[in-house]
Amino acid sequence: MTTLNTIKHVVLIFITTINKPSVEISVGHTPDSDDAFMFYGMFTGNVSSSDFTVKHVIEDIENLNKKATNPELDVTAISVHACAYISGYTVLRSGGSFGIGYGPIVTAKKQMTIEDIKKSKIAIPGKMTSAFLLLQLMIGKFHYVEMNFSDIPEAVKSGKVDAGLVIHETQLSYEQEGNVKILDVGEWWDKTTNGLPVPLGINVMKTSLGMDLIHKFDQYLQASIEYGLEHFEDAIEYAMQYSRGKPKELIEKFVKMYVNQVTVNMGDKGEESIRRLFEMAKEKSLVPDFELSIAIR
Repeated sequence: MTTLNTIKHVVLIFITTINKPSVEISVGHTPDSDDAFMFYGMFTGNVSSSDFTVKHVIEDIENLNKKATNPELDVTAISVHACAYISGYTVLRSGGSFGIGYGPIVTAKKQMTIEDIKKSKIAIPGKMTSAFLLLQLMIGKFHYVEMNFSDIPEAVKSGKVDAGLVIHETQLSYEQEGNVKILDVGEWWDKTTNGLPVPLGINVMKTSLGMDLIHKFDQYLQASIEYGLEHFEDAIEYAMQYSRGKPKELIEKFVKMYVNQVTVNMGDKGEESIRRLFEMAKEKSLVPDFELSIAIR
């Protein structure tokens, strides 16, 4: 009789588990080809999870940074820099944007000396972007004006600003836009840190959801990224909806740059690069003191 009751109990647990409803979560990402590539498997249903029902929200990165200061979304892409101004989120190990020897650049209509650059009015894609923090670490504080990243090349070309801090695929198209590269922030970081990946964007999840769910979503996102890499052509076609008129060849190059093995899982080097960024920033009083929470392996 005891054995029969035990069997019934095990069966009941199994049925309860398989019938357990999935958790509905909101996931924010940017309207950029690399984010679309990473989420391709997840949002097309090619990679599924019995644990989650996902509602995705598309916003510019600086808007997502601002949303994260008053936690709205369950999971969201943010700039690494934004970690200094948010609470209640844990950094996921998958889905990060890390440059391997490359990163944001500064462009202008003509070459300028470093002293001229420091005195210039520079367009930036947002005060909480990692690019802004990295450039401050590189040249010190400077006069800036915020604008949407996609408006920066034209602002530089037209003379509205002296120079522009360029991110996303416009890092690759500045010559076609009639501008020249005057600073390479990614190259500076690479040399300064002896080859650590450039920490730019990450995904975070509400800590209140619990480490078990955080770990499961981390694995879900990692599986989606791996699916995209395994089905590269299909994932690129999906990502082209966010190409902003850029040719497919350029989008492929951009995705290959920013969806790499550190994106699949940041590992020791990715985590070290994030912690090094904030150590350097705190030394120069560029960010407040705060506790950084990164998901365990």
